[in-house]
Amino acid sequence: MNTIGPRIKELREAQGLTQEELAARCNLLKWDISRGTLAKVEAQVRRVTDDEVELFAQALKVEIKELYS
Repeated sequence: MNTIGPRIKELREAQGLTQEELAARCNLLKWDISRGTLAKVEAQVRRVTDDEVELFAQALKVEIKELYS
């Protein structure tokens, strides 16, 4: 299930990041995610695992709980 996609998009845009830039940050964390996959996450088309939630929080430099608010 994916309830955090819109929040990821909101936080990404608030930080002035493109999908490509956020995907690049994730890649630096050793997570091979493409811009296309990120777009599917934001659109709630693709599921997100607990491990991926943690990586998104790290890439966005926020607490995990902020992804659920």
